[in-house]
Amino acid sequence: MIETVFAMFEISALLAQNGIEVLTPLQAIPNKAAAALAVGLAALGAGYAERGIGAAAVGAIAEDESLFGTGLILTVLPETLVILALVAVFLVPQ
Repeated sequence: MIETVFAMFEISALLAQNGIEVLTPLQAIPNKAAAALAVGLAALGAGYAERGIGAAAVGAIAEDESLFGTGLILTVLPETLVILALVAVFLVPQ
């Protein structure tokens, strides 16, 4: 744990002295792969959220049919995070 803290201090000292150009040779994952990973993790998180929301929405609609619109909106809402993460793919420089 303490080694991680020291490494963070060392990297921040390098950034303070030389700027961001110091980190480019240390890049562990390419830009496009990082963007793809971000979209995949956003989709995984949205699916996990929709699982619980969908179950609750179906239960609420079974009790009262007038809650269909609210249940539909709440079920689709986490999917907007995936759309926003997909925008990151197009913003990442090649």
